[in-house]
Amino acid sequence: MHGLNTPQREAVLHTQTPLLVLAGAGSGKTRVITEKIAHLIASGQHEARYIAAITFTNKAAREMRERVAKRVKAERAEGLTVTTFHALGLRFLQIEHARIGLRRGFSVFDSDDQLGVIRDLAPQGAKKDAVEQLRSLLSRAKNEGLSPEQAQAAAGSAREREAAAIYTKYQQRLTAFNAVDFDDLIRLPLQLLEADPDLAAAWRERIRYLLVDECQDTNGAQYRLLRQLAGPRGAITCVGDDDQSIYAWRGAQPENLDLLARDYPDLKVIKLEQNYRCSARILGAANTLIANNPHTHVKQLWSDQGQGQP
Repeated sequence: MHGLNTPQREAVLHTQTPLLVLAGAGSGKTRVITEKIAHLIASGQHEARYIAAITFTNKAAREMRERVAKRVKAERAEGLTVTTFHALGLRFLQIEHARIGLRRGFSVFDSDDQLGVIRDLAPQGAKKDAVEQLRSLLSRAKNEGLSPEQAQAAAGSAREREAAAIYTKYQQRLTAFNAVDFDDLIRLPLQLLEADPDLAAAWRERIRYLLVDECQDTNGAQYRLLRQLAGPRGAITCVGDDDQSIYAWRGAQPENLDLLARDYPDLKVIKLEQNYRCSARILGAANTLIANNPHTHVKQLWSDQGQGQP
């Protein structure tokens, strides 16, 4: 942990209660996650096979794995999971596929496959834009963790009711093809875990400590999934920044950071406010800009790199 500043070190060492690390841009959040994984293993608190770190992109997961490999000997890191939400969901379904009527070797439909199924189910003569909109509405319902029945109840507009009406048939068609779509990689594991406490407990034995990067970009279903995996005791570290949410177009809910405090009353919050990339002048402008954002947790980014060029 050489070279960590005080809040970074505190975030690495804190394992007694659920933890939210509010990490401003350039504040070393990836290093904190990497060092925390190394600490959990080196201190003997958890074997690597019981630790999972989840992020949003394959690139970020690959970078994190590379950093961990530099800090932890290969034999001690064996079994460590560093992955994306959707890759973890795929792994889950590969293990639990029979519970939802899938056969081994099921397919994951891409966008074109989805559109083909929806086109068959849509009203005759539906135009391309209408089919695309139906796909988008189905995706939104799944990202909110809604079942077909819940989507029907929540539908407001005529198009939403139309999407909800084909939801069940769409899922039946996917099952007939022995397939799921991309959104099912989150929704179906969530559905199974919420319906079966014994299954949820078994997966908490598989994942005894969970680290989640870019938590501000989780959607409703992803947040509920991490809650199921972390369980009531909350062996979890979430890292995020409500000023950096970039996935609103696919249902990201920065307010999920606030839900952590509701769901885990003993949540500890640590702020990483020192920026290692930018000058004080740039950060001053950034602080002025983000001060206009609605906040539950106020951050004040700072740097020791001088004022920089005007």
